[in-house]
Amino acid sequence: MSAPEPAGAGARRPSRQRSAVLALLDDLDGFRSAQDLHALLRDRGDPVGLATVYRALQALVDDGQLDVLRSDDGEAAYRRCSPVHHHHLVCRSCGTTVEVTDPPVERWAARIAAEHGFADVQHQVEVFGTCTDCSRRG
Repeated sequence: MSAPEPAGAGARRPSRQRSAVLALLDDLDGFRSAQDLHALLRDRGDPVGLATVYRALQALVDDGQLDVLRSDDGEAAYRRCSPVHHHHLVCRSCGTTVEVTDPPVERWAARIAAEHGFADVQHQVEVFGTCTDCSRRG
């Protein structure tokens, strides 16, 4: 049995459903749930099923084309993001999301991993707060 290809290696054949999900996400800002994406696809006249949307989203995450963010209640939300390693600053009220990079965070993660003997380390940092617009409204 051969080893699986690494994320982003294009191991999967493109499908109409994945293409439709990517095209939709290209038109949207912020993170969206699978249910939201399914409803928007159906509104556009694409008769894709919800289970197919979930499979397409997982494949796109596995291939490194989407980021996934889990809410406090465990619901996953998806967004098309840049291909470079980054983190997210997310508004708790409206969902506005800003991609950020921070070399000190990268150095900290590498140092902590090394101190504990971990190798092949990956990490995600999501910072939640309230954006300026929501703060003004609140």
